[in-house]
Amino acid sequence: ALNITGQKGFLTCHVLDTANGCPAADMRIQLRRLTPVEDAGLIKEFVTNTDGRLEGGPALKDDEFMVGTYEWLFFAGDYFARKNTKMTGVPFLDQIPLRFGIDDPEEHYHVPLLVSPWSYSTYR
Repeated sequence: ALNITGQKGFLTCHVLDTANGCPAADMRIQLRRLTPVEDAGLIKEFVTNTDGRLEGGPALKDDEFMVGTYEWLFFAGDYFARKNTKMTGVPFLDQIPLRFGIDDPEEHYHVPLLVSPWSYSTYR
């Protein structure tokens, strides 16, 4: 795995609830590393704060921030059920996997989620 000592890059996330027009507070999120294979697996679990961000700052920084393929897993179905957002019995969107790549350990990668019970989008 490419890992540069003293690198400046880091990974952040922000979740916005577009159905209710607010930050998605208290949404559970997992972060996994998919490649390189020798470093693959669950990295961390998070719960968003009142602003829909990760408590404690970046999800990855310093030696944890490596070139590779990653996946956020957003537990949107649980979040919207707790918010009593009108949905059908079986959630249309329950767990939302979002795969992305980190190619430059010097960059800030901001990978947010804009989500409703029926749609989602992201950007960098």
